Amino acid sequence: MTHLRSKTCTVFLILLFLFLHCFSLVVSLRGDYEILIRVKNGQLDDPNGSLNDWVSNGVSNPCNWTGVTCDSQKLTVSSIDLSGLSIYGGFPFDFCRIRTLQNLSLSDNYFNGSLQSQLLSLCSHLRLLNLSANLFVGQLPEFSQEFTELEVLDLSNNNFTGDIPASFGRFPSLRVLALTANLLSGSIPSFLGNLSELTRFELSYNPFKPGPLPPEIGNLKKLENLWLAGSNLIGHIPDTIGKLVSLKNLDLSHNSLSGEIPGSIGGLKSVEQIELYENQLSGGLPESIANLTSLLRLDVSENSLTGKLPEKIAAMPLICLSLTDNFFEGEIPEDFDVSTNNFTDGLPKYLCYRKKLQRLIAFNNRLSGSLPESYGECDSLSYVRIENNELSGAVPSGFWSLPLLEFLEMHNNRLEGSFPRSISLARNLTRILISVNDFAGEIPSEICQLNGLLVIDVSENRFSGELPTCVTGLNKLQKLRMQDNMLSGEIPSSVGSWTDLTELNLARNRFSGKIPSELGNLPVLTYLDLSGNLLSGGIPEALTKLKLNEFNLSDNKLYGEVPLGFSKDWYLSSILGNQELCSPNLRPLPPCSKPKPASLYIVVILAVCAVLLLGSLVWIFKTKYHAFGSKSKRPWKVIAFQQIGCNQVDIIPQLKEENVIGAGGSGRVYRVQLKTGQIVAVKRLWGDTINLDSELVFKSEVETLGRIRHSNILKLLLSCSGEDRRILVYEYMANGSLGDVLHGEKGGGLLDWPRRLAIALGAAQGLAYLHHDCVPAIVHRDVKSNNILLDEEWRPRVADFGLAKTLHREVGEGADAMSRVAGSYGYIAPEYAYTMKVTEKSDVYSFGVLLLELITGKRPIDSCFGDNKDVVKWVSDVALSSVEEESGDAGECYRDLDELIDPRMDPSSCDYEEIEKVLSVALLCTSAFPINRPSMRKVVELLKDKKLAPTK
Repeated sequence: MTHLRSKTCTVFLILLFLFLHCFSLVVSLRGDYEILIRVKNGQLDDPNGSLNDWVSNGVSNPCNWTGVTCDSQKLTVSSIDLSGLSIYGGFPFDFCRIRTLQNLSLSDNYFNGSLQSQLLSLCSHLRLLNLSANLFVGQLPEFSQEFTELEVLDLSNNNFTGDIPASFGRFPSLRVLALTANLLSGSIPSFLGNLSELTRFELSYNPFKPGPLPPEIGNLKKLENLWLAGSNLIGHIPDTIGKLVSLKNLDLSHNSLSGEIPGSIGGLKSVEQIELYENQLSGGLPESIANLTSLLRLDVSENSLTGKLPEKIAAMPLICLSLTDNFFEGEIPEDFDVSTNNFTDGLPKYLCYRKKLQRLIAFNNRLSGSLPESYGECDSLSYVRIENNELSGAVPSGFWSLPLLEFLEMHNNRLEGSFPRSISLARNLTRILISVNDFAGEIPSEICQLNGLLVIDVSENRFSGELPTCVTGLNKLQKLRMQDNMLSGEIPSSVGSWTDLTELNLARNRFSGKIPSELGNLPVLTYLDLSGNLLSGGIPEALTKLKLNEFNLSDNKLYGEVPLGFSKDWYLSSILGNQELCSPNLRPLPPCSKPKPASLYIVVILAVCAVLLLGSLVWIFKTKYHAFGSKSKRPWKVIAFQQIGCNQVDIIPQLKEENVIGAGGSGRVYRVQLKTGQIVAVKRLWGDTINLDSELVFKSEVETLGRIRHSNILKLLLSCSGEDRRILVYEYMANGSLGDVLHGEKGGGLLDWPRRLAIALGAAQGLAYLHHDCVPAIVHRDVKSNNILLDEEWRPRVADFGLAKTLHREVGEGADAMSRVAGSYGYIAPEYAYTMKVTEKSDVYSFGVLLLELITGKRPIDSCFGDNKDVVKWVSDVALSSVEEESGDAGECYRDLDELIDPRMDPSSCDYEEIEKVLSVALLCTSAFPINRPSMRKVVELLKDKKLAPTK
């Protein structure tokens, strides 16, 4: 009996313990629940309802709420992750009152304000704190000594300023420190060398004071990633760098480091990538680099390195070796990127014996000899630039048909041979640039199978024979340059698929026959040179429809009257050398002879008959047919998105030449006044027949604009689609496009800075709506000043959604792949051109270019910038040089940048601090790295925030 009582007592105690334990867990979880609700209701702004499942009904389990993770054993909250939920507010310090909380991630939101050290002390039990990609400002906080468990601290992509506090050197367990892309202006402190557990150390792209890389960096023996690009480093690379035996990635690029690369760099036995480009390093490459058996990428381009490249380094099995823009000399190494040096002799014979060579870059040297036959078997090769050398001989036939080859540039050499028919196997080729060589023979029709070709430049060679007519099927072609050859035959007329062609140059060949009038229908052709051929017949009237920057038909055998559109003095030099051309008002061309009386009589009779016949046809046309001229196989489909009280019958008769107000890549735009008195803008898509491209543009505009509403997005009022016509009706913008105002004759309307800033903010709000408020998100893909329209009160509207792309993907899934590069030259994000991937950050880059246009008043591409520069590079260089020359008060920095500001702006309207702020936003938007660009919603906040610290 005693034994039984004892056993019963034991069971009772166990049950009591379990009950009390469960009760304590319930009490604890109840406390966490109350804290979460209090923070949501009092400290967070959740406009998208991302936290709608955080409800205070007393029943809901917080472990199942969005972003909340619990310990499955203890039933306590261990992690809160609200990343990317578009939440606003100050730092929600009350989360840290949950004593079991280990991880707190609030990245990629709109949290703002400063971090107060006193309140942050509540979070001393955290192991991970990630506040990256928000809007925090002010000094970095001091961390108390109680932060002994913190392993990850990520404050990157914010607006923190000032010095790095001393407390940052006292984290005993810290493995990750990321402060990238802030506005930190102190120096990189040596006490960070005390963080002995650190594996990731990232301080890149901060405007630090010029200073050295502290030698204490060598104490971080566990470091795997050292990223200090764009950190204003000066002086030598310390010898202690070689102590980082665990380092895999070393990036010290975009600095002003000088002196020689230390031989101790050979101690980085685990390193896979070394990035030292864009510095002022001198001397030769240390041979110790050859000891780095794990090294895959080495980039020391844009320095002042000299001497010969060690053979051991040249023999390393690297994926990428870039030596561009240095002063190396002697024989070329058996490797990759060695452009703009003084290498002589020939290309190495066994460069691709490992079948891993991807990029061959050796332009601007003095290389001689021929291309080795072995290069014709280099199937891994995708990118070739060997222009501006002295290479000669025939190109190996296999070289033309490499399966992965995308970019081929060999111009300005003495290469020989012809296109082999096997070129059809190079299906990935987008650019063939082989001008100024000695290539000969016919251009084979097999080239037409390269459907991805964007640019063909075979000018200044000895090609002969006829141009294959199938070349007109290359519907992605943007530039076709074949001048200065011996090509003959007629110019193909079926050019309707060349909707992307901007340049056609067939000058100084032996082409004969007539000029195809179909060239006048090419929507974006701006450069046409057919001079120096044997062309006959008249100048097609259709060519006057083109918006040409370059036009030349001189020195042919053209005859007849010059079309009225070309009878202007500035066209004279473009048509001289055609002996039988005449014009009534263009001298020295002879006047056109008048018809003889008998002939005139016949002409009059024929004209009268023609008028009568035409009138009859018109009557039949209107009586039996609908609106446009053929019995429609289907009726007109009209969709009204706004109430405007009209249809295609009211609009179509007004689509006349005198009502044209603009034209673009997708169609012509007309100003139309309705019967109600309302004025609208009407776009008629190019062409009298519907092709795939125009249909895609039409659908994109309708599907995009038809479902969205925003005050800064152009309103689509009506769409009409018939058998062979597509028209779109929009609200009318009285002040035209921003591009016309900035760069045309309307510049007087935008002289004051406040108006420019208001336009920038409005356009940013429109794009932010597309990216963040539309589900799924919409990427415009053609953000430019010509697509920002202005109403009578100068309020902006984002327009032209013909290239817009809906991103059918979940957040975090990465980028959508495109079939071709879309956008306008000068606005396209650098990564888009070679990855063919589109994200919202592509639009952000284009918007950054737009901001630079508003500040400088210059076009994205302008000859005044110098060779190979656009407005982004020009502004960056000017801003950097101004910062480097700055002395004394940093607040006067922008005063040195007056050359950037549009001189047409009224100086009294210029708020220099505000302009500097917008300039800093523009440079953030145009960062070469998409990850460093802010979201459009953040751009809106930055443009609104009057307290944003200017870039120092």
